[in-house]
Amino acid sequence: MSPPPPPLGRARKRDAQLFDPALCDVELVDVRSQFTQGRWATARSLLVATGDDWDRRGHRVTVLAETPAATAWAREWLLAEPDSADAATLLACAAVFTALRRKGTPEAAEEACRRAAALLPADPTPWLGLLMLSRVYGTEEEFSRHFDQVRARHREHHHAHHLMVAKLAEHTPAAGHDPLHEVYDFAAWAAEESPADSPLAVLPVIAHAERYRVLAATEGRTPDSAAAHWSSRRARQVLRSAFDWWLEWEREDHPRNRVDLNFLAHAKLCEGRPAEAAALFHRIGRHATRAPWSYPDLDPHKAFLAARNAALGTA
Repeated sequence: MSPPPPPLGRARKRDAQLFDPALCDVELVDVRSQFTQGRWATARSLLVATGDDWDRRGHRVTVLAETPAATAWAREWLLAEPDSADAATLLACAAVFTALRRKGTPEAAEEACRRAAALLPADPTPWLGLLMLSRVYGTEEEFSRHFDQVRARHREHHHAHHLMVAKLAEHTPAAGHDPLHEVYDFAAWAAEESPADSPLAVLPVIAHAERYRVLAATEGRTPDSAAAHWSSRRARQVLRSAFDWWLEWEREDHPRNRVDLNFLAHAKLCEGRPAEAAALFHRIGRHATRAPWSYPDLDPHKAFLAARNAALGTA
């Protein structure tokens, strides 16, 4: 059983800090601030200290790679240390984000990722970059192949599993609320294959949220359709299991744990259980994530604040 949640407090600081991709990684926030000013030595030290904690490494590299001028500073670092796998991986992920913004080519990003992967073959992070790239530009086969490469290096890779679930949820939208849809089978399989304390235990909830995104965009978002989606027998089972897992394990040490908590709080509200959602909102604090509050076509800032106020009774 987790300890009682800390008080949320009244200080919101919401505009500056909600939806910060760094989440609750205080070291990363500090290093990112210095990195954006060209002081890449602090980023170097952070990634060296991260070592082979692959989920944390992927989280930190992608957050740094999204910053303005990440490409320029990563190139400067690589010029100083041509054999640095950290610099090459950061440059590769920056190239991925540049391509996703339509300001660079997918071909250049792919080449950069493959160069980085060759420098440190055990690292799944360059393959995570390729996975993000193929999510937009690649074929189904390429996407699956890149996911397999990530999983071969880290079987419980959190970010990669979330990307796979989002992709699978988009298959056969015309199938509607099919309880046997492949996204549910994949999420259940991944959760069952993982150790008891793995955050992938929450993956079946992610699958329901991602499928809700697809169906709501296809069929239209109505109170009846949302209620039907979140009150099905399978939905109730996965929500109960995920919430029980959180009570037992919580995993505050995982770098992306706030992602899971946002999805779980969203699902609990959709299920009509605001008291359980309130406990999750206390843990989330100011670390909101755009998904799933934007699903299917909402302003995530307004949706998150409205949901939190409803759960905490502060509307």
